[in-house]
Amino acid sequence: MKVGMLDPAGVAVREAKEPTLAGGDLLVKLGACGLCGSDIEKIHGKYGATGRIGHEPAGTVSQVAPDVPGFAPGDRVFVHHHVPCYNCAVCRKGAYTFCESYQKTNLDPGGFAEVFRAPRENVSRGAVLSLPSQVSFEEATMIEPLGCCLDALRATPFEAGDKALVLGLGPIGLLYLRLLRLAGAGSLVGADVSSFRRQVAERSGADSTYDPLHPPSHPENDFDLVVVATSAVRAVADGIDRTRRGGTLNLFGLPEKGAQLPTDLQALYLRGVRIVPTYATTEYGTRRALDLIASGRLPVRDLLTHRFPLRDLPLAVQQAAKVEETIKIVVTP
Repeated sequence: MKVGMLDPAGVAVREAKEPTLAGGDLLVKLGACGLCGSDIEKIHGKYGATGRIGHEPAGTVSQVAPDVPGFAPGDRVFVHHHVPCYNCAVCRKGAYTFCESYQKTNLDPGGFAEVFRAPRENVSRGAVLSLPSQVSFEEATMIEPLGCCLDALRATPFEAGDKALVLGLGPIGLLYLRLLRLAGAGSLVGADVSSFRRQVAERSGADSTYDPLHPPSHPENDFDLVVVATSAVRAVADGIDRTRRGGTLNLFGLPEKGAQLPTDLQALYLRGVRIVPTYATTEYGTRRALDLIASGRLPVRDLLTHRFPLRDLPLAVQQAAKVEETIKIVVTP
């Protein structure tokens, strides 16, 4: 079978054996898998970690271990790649995505594979969701990123009527913006260097947008919530300046390893700005995301701008850099 994997040159598609089914596992035939910004960061060597790529997959169950109830060959499913242990001190405090076991769980050999294995831990802890008929495999690739936004919003003190700013209008930023509009944001602003993505944001519910390289001459600095949905360090500094006294900055986008933030810590202290970093999602987030997509309350289909077969994964990575025409890329078998 074909598998997309990290390579010294970046990314490659190679032939590999299908994973072996063990007790408690499922094998899933790929229907579609989204290409995430973190995949691209790994491919470009900026993530600071090695590992598998492809973590937004959906497909059809092909084999089920005898001890797995509730699933059968032919079932349409979404599979979340990481699960916490739910037993450690970190999990007992509710910080599930920071559990030491979280990143140790993963799909085998990753979501960019014609067939992948959902391990026992993922299956038994609720990471495999059955897809209703109205949700396509392509739409299901947005469950994990939307789940990340839901868990991030749950971690902030956002309330209906609050004023919010989203810095970075890639797939995550646009999903977060739509979620904030759905949650009752009183005023909603987006920022991105791409005019194309700013236009999509305005169609998605933003009251206004701007180019951060050419900001307004008198920028607003009274946002209750600022979401940094980009890895650019300058966006974090800008976000801190735009947050009101006592407001919250959600550090969502992952900066490069070793990135430093030069800022006036005394001013940050005296203004009472809360910085809340959030990372990934849990089964709470994926279940809620599926419900929002399936019900049509949060549409995602229009964000899927490009599709590539698995054999052309390197071309998909190249396309992702074309921000004036690309939002979300989906990889198919």
